[in-house]
Amino acid sequence: MRRMPVTARDLARVVGVSLRTLYRDIADLQAMGAPIRGEGGVGYVMEPGYFMPSLQFDEDELSALALGLRLVAVRTDPSMSAAARRAAAKIASAVSEELRRAFLDNSLEAGTSDAVGPPRLETLRTSIRKRKILEIDYLSLSEKRSTRRARPLGLTVFDKVWLLTVWCETAQDFRHLRLDRIDDVREIGERYSDERGKRFADCLAREGNDALMDVQQ
Repeated sequence: MRRMPVTARDLARVVGVSLRTLYRDIADLQAMGAPIRGEGGVGYVMEPGYFMPSLQFDEDELSALALGLRLVAVRTDPSMSAAARRAAAKIASAVSEELRRAFLDNSLEAGTSDAVGPPRLETLRTSIRKRKILEIDYLSLSEKRSTRRARPLGLTVFDKVWLLTVWCETAQDFRHLRLDRIDDVREIGERYSDERGKRFADCLAREGNDALMDVQQ
C-alpha cells in the first residue's frame, strides 16, 4: 500500500475508467465507510490495515450469477466469452471459501443454441459501445434487400436468433434486424450522440418486448 497520495488521474488510468467515474466511485466508497483520505486535485490514500469485505451473496444469488455467466460463455463471441470467464474468476476470488465452492460447483449449466456466436456480434457490440454509425446491408424475411444508415443501439438474444435494434437514419425510427439476415456492415467514420428519444431504452419503453418477439420469429 502506498504511503503518499495517488492522483485521481493515475488511479483512473490503472483501473481503466474516466476521471468522472473514478471520482464517483471514490465518493461511493467513502460513503460506505472506506477510510480513503484526500480529494480531487490532491490525491487519495487509504488508511493501512483496511480490507474490503467479501462480496455478500447468498447461494441463490451466486447460482443466478453462475448460470448467467455460463450462458454468456457459450452463446456469445470469443471476446465476450473470455470476459465472462474472467468475471467468474473475480467473483470466486472475492467471496468466502464456503460460497466459493457453491459458486464453482453450481448445479446449473448452460447449453448451446442456434444463436451461438453469430457473425459480426463482436463488431456490433463494439460499434454500440463506441456509438459508431453504420451502413448495413440487410435481407428481410420477405427477401427484400436494403441498405440502411443506422445507429446500432442494442442486442437481444433469443433461443434461435440475435436481434440488433437500430435507429434508422432514413426512416427516422427504430428498426430490429436479425443478425443472421445481415449481409454486410460498414463503418462510415461518424459517431452519434446519446440523444433522448433515440436510445435503446426509449425503444423498449415505447415498444416493449412484443416487437422484438415478432421480428425474431
